[in-house]
Amino acid sequence: MMDKINSYKERLFLFIEKNAHTKKAEYWLALISFSEASFFILPPDVMLVAILMYGANRWLYYASFTTFFSVIGGVFGYLIGLMFFDVFGEFIIKTYNLQPQFETVSSLYNNHAFWSVFVSAFTPIPYKIFTITAGLFKISFIQFVVASILGRGMRFFLVGYVMKMFGKKFLDVFTKYFNIITLTIVAIVILILIF
Repeated sequence: MMDKINSYKERLFLFIEKNAHTKKAEYWLALISFSEASFFILPPDVMLVAILMYGANRWLYYASFTTFFSVIGGVFGYLIGLMFFDVFGEFIIKTYNLQPQFETVSSLYNNHAFWSVFVSAFTPIPYKIFTITAGLFKISFIQFVVASILGRGMRFFLVGYVMKMFGKKFLDVFTKYFNIITLTIVAIVILILIF
């Protein structure tokens, strides 16, 4: 199963590389941003970076664009959990073998709903799990949207800013250490809020 998913990912990366500089690039960025937040596996960062390779001067626009469609996709995931979990939610969780994460998320929502959504929106943790379970467990919709906007916005604006400042030279390093960078920033934010 994982071999099939990895092969599928490779084909998607090739597709993105080919389409990032066409007239339909924004369409694909919107579609990937929306779908990743609710059911798709490929993070929108990949398409965003590919577009910014040659359009870094418009990084604010593309970061905002990606954030908007990702949050709208998150709202769709919330609705899946709220109204259609039995039909679609279980299928998505089983398809990507996310049962352990689902159980962890359900326990996090008891005391830390806002921060759980924020951290999942900002870090490489699968955001779709949190969007679907947020609806399933009926956490405050306003909290969900605000946490999603902050988390997704910080993530995509960070990617856009780094591409503007360093472009291709920094791309390899940023891609390699993206998980460490985002988790470090989350840790710093949490420490600031605690103290």
